[in-house]
Formats: sequence, structure tokens, C-alpha cells
Amino acid sequence: MNTLKLSLLAAVASLGLAGAAHAEDAEPAKDFAIAFNVGAASDYEFRGISQTLRDPQIFAGADATIGGIGYAGVWVSNADFGNGTTGEYDIYGGFKPTLGLVTLDLGLIYYGYFNKPSGPDEAYYEFKALATIPAGAATLGAAIYYSPEFPFKSGPAYYYEVNGAIPVPNTKFSVSGAVGHQEVDIGVPYNTWNLGVGFAATDHIGFDLRYWDTDQHNAAPGNIYGSQVVLSVKATF
Repeated sequence: MNTLKLSLLAAVASLGLAGAAHAEDAEPAKDFAIAFNVGAASDYEFRGISQTLRDPQIFAGADATIGGIGYAGVWVSNADFGNGTTGEYDIYGGFKPTLGLVTLDLGLIYYGYFNKPSGPDEAYYEFKALATIPAGAATLGAAIYYSPEFPFKSGPAYYYEVNGAIPVPNTKFSVSGAVGHQEVDIGVPYNTWNLGVGFAATDHIGFDLRYWDTDQHNAAPGNIYGSQVVLSVKATF
């Protein structure tokens, strides 16, 4: 098995989650609304793995909320897996019903790629089921993602996560973090975690400084599974 094939198999566990973080952040609207976002980061980290070979990221997206609980959106970003791929686009939709104090998020995400290589398809889709609940000033959550066929014909894949966030009283800061586990039929299973501080500069501009890590630093060339501190900024309008 040559180096490129090894890199692609190792990268299988790294492709994906960006889309899951877009519409989930949007507040439900009573009827219909569209919101746009644009941003940049020092690295594109997804589930603890760099999607840009440690280079900076630029992204943009649009989210529609429908009838109070439904949503749909699209998101694009540069990406680099060392195989010719130059960008990613996500198309997603779902609904967010509430059961008492619990808010659910049930949806589907399609991950497509620009200039993807020939051979087994790099694009794929995931089903997701998320739940969040308030705990005093904090918010606690759990999530599961399932793909029947991960990139490069690597078989079924699951990602599990628990997460939490809490605002810092009397400030514009918040603290959040997550612990997750990625499994794939053909690929490298691994654990990942992140912890960061967010700052709401205005109602429409936010910054985030976050530490990412995994337990598989040597799973692929380029240290894409290694620990990393990422600074990002995002504007919504």
C-alpha cells in the first residue's frame, strides 16, 4: 500500500463534521428567515483533525429557518487532503423539536468536494441526532452521527460526542468543550477533545480560541491528528 493510499485511509476519519456546526448554531425563527455567515480560522479542524494540512481556512454559508423548527443550509470552505482536493461544500437540513427542556436536532448532511480525486467517491452523507438541555447557566449536549458509507468506500462510520458550554458571568466570554469518538469500518478509530473560549465582540461578530487534540498523533503524515490551537472569527448577517 503506497503512501497516498495510507494518507487517504487515515484521512477518512477526518472528513466531514463542518456542516454539523452551522445550522445547529442558528436560533429557530417563528416563520421564515435567512441568515448568512462568513469567517476565517488559522486551521480548519474537524473532529480534531486538520482539513487544510495546517493551513488557514476561509468559509461562508447561508442558513434558512422554517416554521420555527425546520432548517436548511449550505456552507463552503477551502480544504486540502494532499490528494488534489481544493474545497468542501456542505448541504444540510433537518428540524429541531423540543421535548420539555430537551431540544433535539435531527437532520441529514451531504459533504461534497471540489477537484476530488478519481476512484472511490470522496463525497458522502451523514445522519445526525443531537440533544441539548439547560443546566443552570450552562448547556449540556450529546450527539451521534451515522454514515452508511464513509469516503473512499471505507464502510459504515459513527461519531459520538458529549459537549457543554457556559457563559462567563458579566462578560462577553463563554467557555465550551467536547469529547468525541470516531469509528469507521475501514480506517483509524480515535478519540478527540477540544476546549475553547469564545468572545462576542458584537451581536454579529464572534471570536473563538480553541485547543484541539486526539489520541492518534501518528495516524497520518503531516501531524494532522496532532494537538493544535486554532483562532477563528465569524460574522453573521
